[in-house]
Amino acid sequence: MTEFMTPKEIEAESMRRIEAGLEERGMVVPSEYLPVVKRAIHTTADFDYAGNLYFSEGVMEKARQTLRGGVDIITDTNMALTGISKPGCAKWNCHVHCFMADEEIAKRAKEEGTTRAYAAMTHAAELFPKGIYVSGNAPTALIRLDELIRQRDFRPSLIVGVPVGFVNVVESKELIRSTCEEYDIPCIVAMGQKGGSNVAAAIINALLYSL
Repeated sequence: MTEFMTPKEIEAESMRRIEAGLEERGMVVPSEYLPVVKRAIHTTADFDYAGNLYFSEGVMEKARQTLRGGVDIITDTNMALTGISKPGCAKWNCHVHCFMADEEIAKRAKEEGTTRAYAAMTHAAELFPKGIYVSGNAPTALIRLDELIRQRDFRPSLIVGVPVGFVNVVESKELIRSTCEEYDIPCIVAMGQKGGSNVAAAIINALLYSL
């Protein structure tokens, strides 16, 4: 027989079981990264995120400082935008944007022979050069961010790179991880093929909830 629990109780019990699951598997996660790792596992029921998430040096505190100051957050899917906590953003005067459905972006992508994600990142970089960039779906979003960092004076406050899939996914993640390291840009990247818009939103929420 199932026991009735409130949403708050369910989440607390889920986090307890995640911590127990990590211990059972012998997975040791540095305490500073645990809020993000637990939230990613909570969203996916996949303990692989205890090992495949890359955190650049000092990224947690840098991300928190950025969020506390109010920042524009740009996603590559409306699903990620929808999943990011609205109360959490409102509390710190953060605003979330996704340009993927904009007609102008579709037109630009067609004219330039690129993807909407590629064109959307170009557009967003012009508006929010210091924003937080969150990719949970499109490798071409990360590829364009890499180009913009190398070609222009474009230095995002944080990049979350967790697209999911098989084509250009692994390569784009390694590319942005390497570039962020070279240019000292804070980043959190899910290495390998796993990821998704739900994971992207979960990472931002974990940061917001930890403020």
